[in-house]
Amino acid sequence: MILYINSCVREESRTGRLARALLKNLGNYHELKLDESDFYPLNRERLERRTKLIEAENYGDPMFDAAKQFAEAEMIVIAAPYWDGSFPAVLKIYLENIYVTGIVSKYGTDGRPEGLCRAKKLYYVTTADGPYNPKYSYEYIKDLAVNIFHIKETKLIYAENLDIDGNDPETLLENAISSVEGMFRD
Repeated sequence: MILYINSCVREESRTGRLARALLKNLGNYHELKLDESDFYPLNRERLERRTKLIEAENYGDPMFDAAKQFAEAEMIVIAAPYWDGSFPAVLKIYLENIYVTGIVSKYGTDGRPEGLCRAKKLYYVTTADGPYNPKYSYEYIKDLAVNIFHIKETKLIYAENLDIDGNDPETLLENAISSVEGMFRD
């Protein structure tokens, strides 16, 4: 199963368009629209409850369903617009909720995280109104994927400078979509 984690909140999202071009070439997928989901930051009460369940190795609670879905996915596609130098907060909240020791990772004998995720590849799709700096978005996700979740291959797909005066955003986006489609041609 391909898991499409959609953190685009606008119906006409340019990041969403770019992601759909990718997904069209990947096949069937399950979409998780983060702005329509019930993910909340871990406050004291939720964190204490989660800690007790993890310590008891009781992963049957519904609060772990998203972590299990993430861990079982064969491929991950994340669509996240580049906002204010990073990705939307709802994506960070989602990551906070799925980062469950015993489901997406465990600690090895040396104390370092060992990934338990099934996916071998993660695509990160984004668009930016100005210049794009992957340091505060994609690089963070890539580090989690490779070093925590054991998803060894990641790929960044992006379009940038969409709203710079004099640029044609539609042409820039169409060029990025053509590049994505070109990845799947023989």
